[in-house]
Amino acid sequence: MNEQLHIEPLLIENYNYELPDERIAKYPLTERDSSKLLVYKNRAISESVFSNISEILPENCLLVCNNTRVIHARLVFYKPTGARIEVFCLEPAEPSDYVLSFSSRNNCEWKCIVGNVKKWKEGTLSRSIEIDGENVQFSAEKVLTSGNTHRIKFTWDNDNYSFSEILEKIGELPIPPYLNRKTEAEDEITYQTVYSKIEGSVAAPTAGLHFTEAVFESLKKKNIELEELTLHVGAGTFQPVKSDDVSKHVMHTETIAVPLKTIKKIQANLGNIIAVGTTSVRTLESLYYVGSGSLYEKNEIKTGQWEPYSLPENPNSAYQALQNIIDYLEKTGQDTLHAETQMLIKPGFKFRIINGMITNFHQPKSTLLLLVSAFVGEDWKWIYDFALENDFRFLSYGDSSILFPPINETD
Repeated sequence: MNEQLHIEPLLIENYNYELPDERIAKYPLTERDSSKLLVYKNRAISESVFSNISEILPENCLLVCNNTRVIHARLVFYKPTGARIEVFCLEPAEPSDYVLSFSSRNNCEWKCIVGNVKKWKEGTLSRSIEIDGENVQFSAEKVLTSGNTHRIKFTWDNDNYSFSEILEKIGELPIPPYLNRKTEAEDEITYQTVYSKIEGSVAAPTAGLHFTEAVFESLKKKNIELEELTLHVGAGTFQPVKSDDVSKHVMHTETIAVPLKTIKKIQANLGNIIAVGTTSVRTLESLYYVGSGSLYEKNEIKTGQWEPYSLPENPNSAYQALQNIIDYLEKTGQDTLHAETQMLIKPGFKFRIINGMITNFHQPKSTLLLLVSAFVGEDWKWIYDFALENDFRFLSYGDSSILFPPINETD
């Protein structure tokens, strides 16, 4: 049965606004926490600086952030003819586990996007690499094509080095396409959060770019704790909604991992959860549907795109849904929930877990803007108009906002 039959039409044009190119921050500020901060609380807007965020957050709240780390996903090869072929790694295919793939020593396969693919109809691309004085022959071969995505087999002849080390040596850190510039040396630091740990993303969870050690110290003084989860951000995060009707948009799927201890901490702090970034929002809200489903009967644990809208109202509370996950992990001897989410958060979504979010300013007609609108309602237009009129910087390297729901709902 087609889930989309249950979805009400929603015109993406209603989530459009004019974003002048000069308002897109091409570079970050020198000090991460000196970014401007828009505060939307009790249906009022005020302006602050990110370094003051501890003064705005509720005391004793729990911040939940995404500790994913951006990989050097962009690889360049040259054919003997001189044609430049760019291979952009999206996610591992064989082995499909990120850790196993990054630690592979001879070969692995990834789902990729290939630039200038018309010039690479067949054959193997190769390049010679020198790592620590040793020569490594590194090759790429297309093994399967599905739409505009290609499954690429990478092989190398020196098992002293892992795929992660090869990417780090010759890959390029991918910065967002709307910056319209090449990756520079400074991006290696500025396009990673200070708490990034788990390799796997092709884009940064940019709401976290504003945090510094000084900010963390100020949070501790207010008894605000930090918990981490992982969602590996895919290239789909930059894809605009191309259909006029959102119900016809196909949402990208992303991998999530949430430690058991974090799930317990979230459960203990329900009613006081602040998500750092839309990726954390998506992961946290997916937990409700994971915990409301039949965990033991699923070959793969996944939250579908339309699950929050196409299923009957579930009687589970957020507390019970999280308890179901805790019970499942403890009974199966796992210390981390591994799952996938394709969930699209749009107006009409009922938030079960989060009570606030920290986020940057997003592209027009994007799924991220739909998520913000789902949380603050039509006030998103007022928020974005205020930001545009008051010289806020937009998108990945831009300024920040902290948003609280216009109406407090209890689960």
